[in-house]
Amino acid sequence: MIENIHWLGHDSFRIDGDVTVYIDPWQLPPNSPPADLILITHEHYDHYSKPDIDRIRTPQTEIVTNATVARTLNGGAHVVKPGDRLTVRGVSIEVLPAYNLNKKFHPKSAGHLGFVVTLGGQRIYHAGDTDAIPEMKGLRPDIALLPVSGTYVMDAEEAVEAVRLLQPGLAVPMHYGAIVGSEADARRFQQLSPAPVRILPKEA
Repeated sequence: MIENIHWLGHDSFRIDGDVTVYIDPWQLPPNSPPADLILITHEHYDHYSKPDIDRIRTPQTEIVTNATVARTLNGGAHVVKPGDRLTVRGVSIEVLPAYNLNKKFHPKSAGHLGFVVTLGGQRIYHAGDTDAIPEMKGLRPDIALLPVSGTYVMDAEEAVEAVRLLQPGLAVPMHYGAIVGSEADARRFQQLSPAPVRILPKEA
């Protein structure tokens, strides 16, 4: 299933299955295919990009996000909050919180999100912009997409703690190489992680 997960840079991913799912589309590569489903974790510009959404959105595209983002979207969205579960376009979605424990950028009160999506029998967790939070404990996704850059989110060492909480089958680092963080952060996470780590190439 990892072959169907495409890292588009920063926190942006496309997952190809029976439907095409984007998470936090931003600075998308040329000729990105249209989306069946778009998940948006929160309203910061590097996660919620209207120009990128417009490039891949069709009249049939469904969007799942929090109330803050949904209020500014033309055409509406499925509004969710942590703890919600729903199925959209045949994709099972579990909604988790995403927040900072020792930083000020993503307070828990803001209602930012992480998502677990089930595609092709695989549970894929996109953590959003977060630290290693208690709600991760025992989630056991098949694949965990985890920030590693530090500053606004977990650094590599904190992401290792997230792996211990989550117990994923495989971890994939994200949130580096654009605004903050570098591949060195991803490599350090790979070296320290108790679970297997795959560093994905950025899709051009």
